[in-house]
Amino acid sequence: MPNHLIKSYDTELTRLTGELVRMGELAIHQLDAAMDALARRDTVLAQQVVDDDDAIDRLEQEIGQDVVRLLALRAPMAGDLRNVFAALRIASDIERIGDYAANVAKRSIPLSQYAPIAPTGGLAHLAKLATIAVRKVLDAWRDHDATLARQVWLDDTQLDDAWTGYFRQLLTYMMEDPRHITPCTHLLFMAKNIERIGDHATNIAENVWFVVHGTPLPELREKRDRTSTT
Repeated sequence: MPNHLIKSYDTELTRLTGELVRMGELAIHQLDAAMDALARRDTVLAQQVVDDDDAIDRLEQEIGQDVVRLLALRAPMAGDLRNVFAALRIASDIERIGDYAANVAKRSIPLSQYAPIAPTGGLAHLAKLATIAVRKVLDAWRDHDATLARQVWLDDTQLDDAWTGYFRQLLTYMMEDPRHITPCTHLLFMAKNIERIGDHATNIAENVWFVVHGTPLPELREKRDRTSTT
């Protein structure tokens, strides 16, 4: 991030970056808590995750207000303008990540009413991949590291593969015993929510690349979600 003659401007831009990282860390915590609630079959914790989503929504609103203030008072140009507008888009992506984490927690509540089934454990692998992606892309944003951002963007194929494999596993499990259809359906929705978290991490990665280079990524991202053809 460039240094400006008006040091308070640098301070405002640094604070904006920090607010987004803090918001992202809160979204990661939400996903971790949702997975913990699922593993422990803890409906109280799951409901707390759902209720805590409001905090992420408030942070998005605060960041939006900060962006408007920067635009009005500083009239940013070139790289600064890209940085400010990217912050607004990234805040929206993080807010959606928080929503998906809350959805996972919400689904775990009715799921806990059924006897435990083996595929539930497989959801943890997807969540781990999504968490790693979000953590890395937050680091890329904080450090304006376009190389790391691009790597997160490329690595999303791992989550696509894991989601496709898990989808097939659940279908097989449902076909083998119709009694598992309802709990497996909840798991399908939860897994899709986690896969979408990875997609939002790639959105953030694209914004980091654009802030640094001023151009979109020069290639198309490979997508390996094969569930529509299964």
